Amino acid sequence: MKNLAYIVFFIAQIAFAQNFEQGNALYKKGDYAGAAAQYEGILKQGKESAEVYFNLGNAYYKMDKTAPAIYNFEKSLLLDPGNKDAEVNLAFAQKMTIDDIKSTPRVGFSKMLYNATGAYHYNTWAWVAVSFAVFFLLLFLGYYLAGTTLLKRIFFVGMFVALFGIVVSVISAVYVKSQKEKENYAIVYPEVVTVKAEPRTAAQDAFVLHEGTKVNVLETVDNWKKIKLADDSVGWIPNEDIREIKDKQL
Repeated sequence: MKNLAYIVFFIAQIAFAQNFEQGNALYKKGDYAGAAAQYEGILKQGKESAEVYFNLGNAYYKMDKTAPAIYNFEKSLLLDPGNKDAEVNLAFAQKMTIDDIKSTPRVGFSKMLYNATGAYHYNTWAWVAVSFAVFFLLLFLGYYLAGTTLLKRIFFVGMFVALFGIVVSVISAVYVKSQKEKENYAIVYPEVVTVKAEPRTAAQDAFVLHEGTKVNVLETVDNWKKIKLADDSVGWIPNEDIREIKDKQL
């Protein structure tokens, strides 16, 4: 059975590589719709990767399809945080959006803490903590092997600095992760959609959004999603008018 599983996996990987290369070839020829179809086919097979989403975003961008381009660049960054190419291309795609929503500035201690930690993904902070831990062990080894009192004092002070770095890094990772877990972003897909004040079609109009706008999903009621914008505006939008970036299992 194990051998059969390996064979199936190997065949699946070959199919993935072939579809991916076919998509790349079509993209180079300027057949962006064909390339997008190849990449979408890979995703339908459950073969997610940052590269597939990135290339799919590029294909949709070339076709001037704002919402799908932004959505797929966001998906690529979800799987590969900090990818500069995806960040740059996402910025280009966002320039095609109509809505110009200004973020509400953070204030007080929350602003200071977010400014100090939010620039990096929690995985980055975790690696920083690991680096400080390794540094601490090296300093401890140096302290243990040092032959003079002066060297022991230097290594001892260094150990405290490394320990402080570990604590700060771990706290930063936990804080950034907690903030990320509060976020459930989605992309508006229709060219124009009216956001309601309540989760019903007959409710009063709250505001209008256009394709490609990024919203934060707060809750779900029947076929409606409660969304929040960067400027803290809140309203209700039909499920089918947005696509959530984060998978349910993430």
